[in-house]
Amino acid sequence: MMYSPEPMKDREQTPDIEGLEGKVGELERLADSLDGVPDEELVGTLDRTVELLREINTGIETELDAADRESREIGEIVEGLDLRPFDEALEEIERQERNAGETGAP
Repeated sequence: MMYSPEPMKDREQTPDIEGLEGKVGELERLADSLDGVPDEELVGTLDRTVELLREINTGIETELDAADRESREIGEIVEGLDLRPFDEALEEIERQERNAGETGAP
């Protein structure tokens, strides 16, 4: 198996934290203003609140889906690894250490 930097390119992108912070800030402002909103504007304010919550939820679901895909990719890579040469080398080192201990060699 060869290393390819291609899969890592997608991981360099970070979630839109600033956008999320902006939406949360707007939600907080809307929540703070609900007491003072006239009844005729209340439905519009609540509609905007629901719209913001949907946008935030969509962003979260998108990030969760991306994390799930990455986790599956990593699982597939790990399943495809052949660690036999490392296991054999480790067993050889352990055997040499045992033999050295039995013979009294340093």
